[in-house]
Amino acid sequence: MTAPDDNSIITATAPAVVYDKKNPFPSTLKRRVLLNKEGSDKETLHLELCLAGSGLEYRPGDSLAIIPANSPQAVGQVLEAGGFDAGETVELKGGETKPLGEVFATDLNITGITKNVLKKYNAFAQSEKLESLLDPDNKAALDDYLGGREVIDMIADFPVPGLAASDFCGTLRKQLPRLYSIASSLRAHPAEVHLTIAIVRYHSHGRDREGVCSTYTADRVDEGGTMPVFLHYDKNFKLPEDGDTPIIMVGPGTGIAPFRAFVEERDATGAIGKSWLFFGDQHSATDYLYGDEWERCLADGRLSRIDLAFSRDQEHKVYVQHRMLEHAAEMYSWLSDGAVFYVCGDASRMAKDVHEALITIGEQEGGKSREEAEAWVKQLKADKQYLRDVY
Repeated sequence: MTAPDDNSIITATAPAVVYDKKNPFPSTLKRRVLLNKEGSDKETLHLELCLAGSGLEYRPGDSLAIIPANSPQAVGQVLEAGGFDAGETVELKGGETKPLGEVFATDLNITGITKNVLKKYNAFAQSEKLESLLDPDNKAALDDYLGGREVIDMIADFPVPGLAASDFCGTLRKQLPRLYSIASSLRAHPAEVHLTIAIVRYHSHGRDREGVCSTYTADRVDEGGTMPVFLHYDKNFKLPEDGDTPIIMVGPGTGIAPFRAFVEERDATGAIGKSWLFFGDQHSATDYLYGDEWERCLADGRLSRIDLAFSRDQEHKVYVQHRMLEHAAEMYSWLSDGAVFYVCGDASRMAKDVHEALITIGEQEGGKSREEAEAWVKQLKADKQYLRDVY
């Protein structure tokens, strides 16, 4: 048998692995640092995760999705309250079978409740009180019930003796990934991704509660352990292509995350455009997230300017929108010169207040009527000069 001609040999290459919700990458937690100082009412973590070997690449403005596991305490509480057996095998959608304890730990959201969850559950509970809560005319009462309550409360308040585990599982939602704005530049930290996560813990209706994913990253993954992740790309919340373009960044609390990435990226690429950061939190002594880094960035010119708003350091509360208004003339000048304005963080209040402050700046500094100022802000958005990452 003769050997084939060299030119006829075709080398097969394995296709690149795609990491997504169905096939997340097991990223190693390299480092976890508490950003708040002693005495703070908050618990905010800086996480450094390893992407080596994944082929995953991101740009500042993208997010990292984490698929969390429920806490053993939450799993135990639901098993006990429902009278379920952790070892009982249940069938998931798609035909896969698993022990119930494992399903509760990784596959289902066993904490959060919604109107639809209550509706599905009441098909078995047949509770008149629950039926009344679900009446469209009782929206306020339903909202009140959903506020600060979880699956464990639903089981306790509307017990269904002998409820089959498979039926109960059918009332719950799948465990969904949680998205976090990336707080690093890949150029500055090759094969790493950094996150800034506020840990949620609170007490309501007689029970201690916790955010599933935030406490997963804080309590249930040790340094050196892994967590399942994948990237979520954002086409719009991006740095300007032209590195000379000025940028204004408004990111109180964990909204600071993408702007750490922005400043690192601009430094790594040699961009020389001016940069202005607005940051706010409760107390300067305990809650100035990445404060040492920002002061170094100011000192060496990586950041042109920073304005801080620590709401509880004085008698009257001061927020980032107040700092914007204090410097309205300069901000209007930056925007008139083509600066891109970014805001990241809480959508329900902060982002609305910042939006309103922009309109006021248009009125005050641009001599515009309310209607004209609103149109000006709308045009900033249309021109991609006003970009938001709010949640």
